[in-house]
Amino acid sequence: MPQWSQWDEPEDDAEEAAFPPPAREPRGPGGRAQRAAARRRRRWYYMGGGVVVVVGAVLAVVLLTGGRPGPATVTPGALITTFQPGELRQVPNACHVVPGATVQQYLPGTPKVASPLQVNGSAESACNWTVDKPPLYRLMQADLNAYAPNGLASGDGSATRAATDAYSLALRDLQAPPRNSPSPRATVQVLSGFGNQAFSALQVFHVGGAVTDVATVMVRYHNVVVTVTLNGLAHSNKGNYGPVSQPQLAAAAMAFARAAEASLH
Repeated sequence: MPQWSQWDEPEDDAEEAAFPPPAREPRGPGGRAQRAAARRRRRWYYMGGGVVVVVGAVLAVVLLTGGRPGPATVTPGALITTFQPGELRQVPNACHVVPGATVQQYLPGTPKVASPLQVNGSAESACNWTVDKPPLYRLMQADLNAYAPNGLASGDGSATRAATDAYSLALRDLQAPPRNSPSPRATVQVLSGFGNQAFSALQVFHVGGAVTDVATVMVRYHNVVVTVTLNGLAHSNKGNYGPVSQPQLAAAAMAFARAAEASLH
């Protein structure tokens, strides 16, 4: 029985039906080689057709998906190390977020404006407004801080979780100051409809014969925490200062905080 190589073995009936042999196939020398070459060409035709089908399928997938990979899969329980949609990497200049009319309304005269140097670059900005004209003394402080993802934060370690932790810690320390802290316990009110979380607080400090009322408003917007504090000197053993209206202090701190939070949108 004759033996054929891999490429010279007889074709099956289906292949012969699809590609019938020539009507006048050469019978002389070389005829067998020509027939083998024809069979090889038919094999390459089939193989080439398969490649075309595979390429066409891949192209269809690319066209249907726009050629872009989908969002990366988030593994449940895994730490988040990148900023998420809605989170901010930087904050605006704190000295520019409050309209001049608002400053004049709550801090009459010509306040001295200073911007303390921050350590977090563009992720943090602070501003101080000071009025010292007896009987009026006011120190308004505004701080905007954008938190980054942090593996030490609670939950998934996202930037928002880091900001939430900072907000919660500040609220806890105002409600129950640490032992031996000079800060008095604050009267705290949780605010609704303002950022993602917000509260206002009022404290009265008695230091060296002086009495200072301090109104605080803190608001969290995604991964940014805005803190506004307004100090009003109600009594001093040097100079004629006071009295202070606590509702006016609270209203001023709220106005500055609302302006700062609005600048984040």
